[in-house]
Parts: sequence; structure tokens; C-alpha cells
Amino acid sequence: MTWQSALTWKNAQRRAEILQQIRQFFAERNVCEVETPALSQGTVTDVYLDALSCKYDFLADSPAGHSTELFLQTSPEFHMKRLLASGYGCIYQIAKAFRHEESGSHHNPEFTMLEWYRIGFDQFELMSEVAELLQVVIGGDKVLFTSYQDIFIETISVDPLVATFDELVEVLNKYNKAADWLIKMNDADLLLQFIFTEIIEPTIGVNEPQFIYDFPIAQASLAKRSTDDPRVAQRFECYFKGIELVNGFNELTNANEQVIRFEQDNAKRVVQGLSVKPIDKNFIAALNHGLPQCSGVALGVDRLIMLALGIKDISEVQSFSIERA
Repeated sequence: MTWQSALTWKNAQRRAEILQQIRQFFAERNVCEVETPALSQGTVTDVYLDALSCKYDFLADSPAGHSTELFLQTSPEFHMKRLLASGYGCIYQIAKAFRHEESGSHHNPEFTMLEWYRIGFDQFELMSEVAELLQVVIGGDKVLFTSYQDIFIETISVDPLVATFDELVEVLNKYNKAADWLIKMNDADLLLQFIFTEIIEPTIGVNEPQFIYDFPIAQASLAKRSTDDPRVAQRFECYFKGIELVNGFNELTNANEQVIRFEQDNAKRVVQGLSVKPIDKNFIAALNHGLPQCSGVALGVDRLIMLALGIKDISEVQSFSIERA
């Protein structure tokens, strides 16, 4: 066991400076810093995210001897949208987030996330603001913007919005990425996500930050459907030097459609042998009350600091990774 931090004192000071840069960036734009709970009675239904949970015995309406399962937030998204529905203006938060996943050079189950919401912004306006923040922290004066459809066509000569299951299997075979378990799922969207992660992601944002936008609707349960193409939703991601840095949306505000999307997520979880997750009733109640038109984005602070300092392992920008915690 190693008790010492892998984050050097010099880099700890640089980390603090970057956090101050972020706060100054938002202060100049009159975006208010907020703080929301790390624990929640609801969680995400996303097939590709799992929350850490704990038991709590003392909720006011809990029967004697009954424990309630609480979830550590995978992001502060639902709580922050509840603030917006309560009448808040543009807000941001630098918060701890938690995900039940393997640790690695870019992953730790506990990490720092920057999330912010801009009322009245569409996804392109928010992408531009993200690009401005990246320029402040990591420098450079060029970013790329490419649609999900175009990056597939440019990289593997396949249109992801019309490709059949068999055509996607052909792509996997061509790149020696086919696996029996993947084919047996008989899920074209799963193949798209696998192809994107394994084949396309390594080509994105190699020399400058690159935004990918307009993801298939099935991959964006919290984003508005595009008015230009109903097959896609207004979701974007940003990659730089092999790191997935940003995930953002023009936020879905329709409560009924949101419930349908969550139920579809849970149906997929059943098919894949995963547990069904409780839908966050407080979040849905907030949407029913009324969420203003807004766009929001989550950015991995530890990964941003890795890029700013030229560090390859996330453990070197955190005081103690899970292996030393």
C-alpha cells in the first residue's frame, strides 16, 4: 500500500490555478456557481453508466427497520436542472461525481466534473463557449466541428443513420473487431457505439480539440430531437489527444418524452441482463413544472488538467486515486 499522493506539490498548485481560471471564466460571464447533493434517491437509467449506491435508514417517511437505497451522483445534472426549473439563471458547478467502472489511465470511479447550463443557448452556442474555455486553459486557437454522420462517412465510409445491422457487422469484420457476444445482442445501436469507441474515437481530435455533434437519438436520452433530422438528437462530445473531454446537450424539456426515453433505457438494460434503475421522480416533477430552454455540458476536470499539464495518467492529477484512497 502506498500512502503518498501521486499528485506533486507543483502540480497541485497548477491544478488550483486551473480551477481558479475556470471560476474566473464564469464570473466574467455572470454564470453563478452552485452546489448540489452528491447523494440522491434517483439515478441514471443509461445502459452504459452504473452508479455507486449506499443504504440510509433515516428518511422521514421510511418505515421502521427499512433502509432506502441512495445513489452517488454520476453527474450533478438532475439536481442542477431542478434548480433551473425552480427559477435559477445560468449556473455552473465543480463537483465530485462517481461511477461504478474500472479505473485506468483516464478513469477513476471518483472524479471532478465541471457542469454548466446556459439558458437560451442551443448546442452550437454552447460548443463555442466550451471551445473558449478550452482555449483559456490549454491554449491553441483552432477547434474542429464534425457531425456524427460525417465522421463515420469520413472514417469508415458508412452512413450510421442508414446502415443496416449486417453492414455494421461487415465493418467490425473489416477492422477485426467482431465478437460473438456483440453480434448475438442483435442491436444495431450497440454496434454503432462499439464502432465509434473502438475504431473512430482514436482518429478524433488528434491535433486540436474536435467536437462531434448530432448523435443518433438512441444515444442521447436527455437531448432534444433535432428539428432538421428526427433521426438525431442535439448532443455533442469533444475529444482531444485521445481523451474524451466533454458531453453536452440541447436539453430535453418535455417530461413525457423524457419518461419514455428512460423507460427505453431500462428496456435495453433488461435485454442486456442489467438491473432496472429507478426513474428520478423529482427530476420528472421538475420537468413537468417547466424547464427553460437551455443547453448544458459536463466536462471532466481531471482530464482537462491532464491535457493542460501534459500528464498521461489521471492518478497524477488527483490527490489520491482509488488505489490509494
